[in-house]
Amino acid sequence: MLAELRITGLGVIDEVEVVFGPGLTAVTGETGAGKTMVMGAVELLLGGRADPSIVRPGATEAVVEGRFVLGDGAGDREHVLRRVVPVEGRSRAYVDGHLETAASLAEVAGRLVDLHGQHAHQRLLGAAAQRDALDRFGAIDLTPLADTRRRLAEIDAELASFGGDDRARAREIDLLRFQVAELDAAGLADPTEDDRLAAEELLLGDAVAHREAAAAALELLDGDGPASDAVGRALAALEGRSPFDPAVGRLAGLAAELGDVASDLRGIAEGLEEDPARLDVVGERRRLLAELRRKYGDDLGSVMAYQSDVSDRLKALEDHEARAATLDAERLAVEAACAEAAATVRSARRRAAPGLADRVCEHLRALAMPTATVEVGVDGEAGEEVEFRLAPNSGSSMLPLVRVASGGELARTMLAVGMVLTASPPVQLFDEVDAGVGGEAAHRIGEALAALATDRQVLVVTHLAQVAAYADYQMLVAKVDDGHSTAASVRPLDADERVVELSRMLSGSPDSETARGHATELLHAARGL
Repeated sequence: MLAELRITGLGVIDEVEVVFGPGLTAVTGETGAGKTMVMGAVELLLGGRADPSIVRPGATEAVVEGRFVLGDGAGDREHVLRRVVPVEGRSRAYVDGHLETAASLAEVAGRLVDLHGQHAHQRLLGAAAQRDALDRFGAIDLTPLADTRRRLAEIDAELASFGGDDRARAREIDLLRFQVAELDAAGLADPTEDDRLAAEELLLGDAVAHREAAAAALELLDGDGPASDAVGRALAALEGRSPFDPAVGRLAGLAAELGDVASDLRGIAEGLEEDPARLDVVGERRRLLAELRRKYGDDLGSVMAYQSDVSDRLKALEDHEARAATLDAERLAVEAACAEAAATVRSARRRAAPGLADRVCEHLRALAMPTATVEVGVDGEAGEEVEFRLAPNSGSSMLPLVRVASGGELARTMLAVGMVLTASPPVQLFDEVDAGVGGEAAHRIGEALAALATDRQVLVVTHLAQVAAYADYQMLVAKVDDGHSTAASVRPLDADERVVELSRMLSGSPDSETARGHATELLHAARGL
């Protein structure tokens, strides 16, 4: 239920905070006091148009917050919805403290609230909602139709994945065969192959220069080479002279190291051989790998992954004929089952439509629309085109609900539908539901609203004491003008205050003892006392 509603800076409302109870709540007050602003606030929570002109003069923004409680005990869940409309700039919407789009706010609020009386925000005016209402009333089983349609979509998606028409598929197969053959012929097995070949190519391409460099170094280091000879002579000059023993040791080590380096150079140089044929093979292989990378991937690992993918795709396409034949046969069977399920749903909807229309008409007769006629049109392959139509008076045209001009007639139709259906949002708000009625008809509307409120929360803005008397709670909207500004307030009424307010609604004289007697009588009658 809507537990709390807080409004600031909206129209004649400066700041109000209202706590609502379960059951039926009547919102009353003098004409122009600001009752419609309460409904306007809820419209904003439902994603309604955020016109900056609704912001109270002197305020920078209008803010509406609603706290909704779902459940009836320890497992209660809450949603806090908030809408901010600034004088300048775009409006903002929040769901449970998180910034959302107005559409997201409306989606959440639409599951919580139905607002009846303003054309822009009534769920039942939507084609989908009307279809859902008929399905709920007729207990239409949509599972077979949904299952066959889902399977049909899966089959079509799989057939489409094969590559479109036969010519397109043949072209793709030819391309994939070429690519697979090219990649298979390359014999790719190691994603690091190109790095290894680059090192080998560098070695083979400069073998002569490598050997010449080694020979030049060996002339300096080997045997009687200048470097070795110089170290040997230095050793001979210092040996036996104790002050130079450390230097002699180091020179001896250097002589041995020079010998080792010379030996290593000799071995490496002897292993370097020119191999033009191998160099050509390596170069050609590297050119092939470069071409494959250009076509199929940034590196050999990517190329090898692409090879695996196209091989799988080619196999799937080559198996197409057999798989397509199987799918085509299944599609025919599923298509027939889908058509049969659609016909079954269409028949069920058409059978349920007159019963729903009759039940709604029964309630409308009790809601001061004794000559109203309702039709529920069903069209389309599966009867998915459902349209509620209303002729509010004898001789008037049967019009779709969205084209019904009278807000009161439309709101009463919504009330009648809500009384027929049990599955609807937990909070129902009615405005103008009692427009143009009075007397016994007003009592019937009050009874209907009270009946609807037995398993959900109902809020009604009303000018009729006969309707307000059936409420579990009554809120008074009053306007105060201090000569500088006008502000509206909303407050709950206790039992005595309700009598006074009902007296005003009955006669315009809240102090009249006769009116108070009538008001008390109304309250007792509404409670069955």
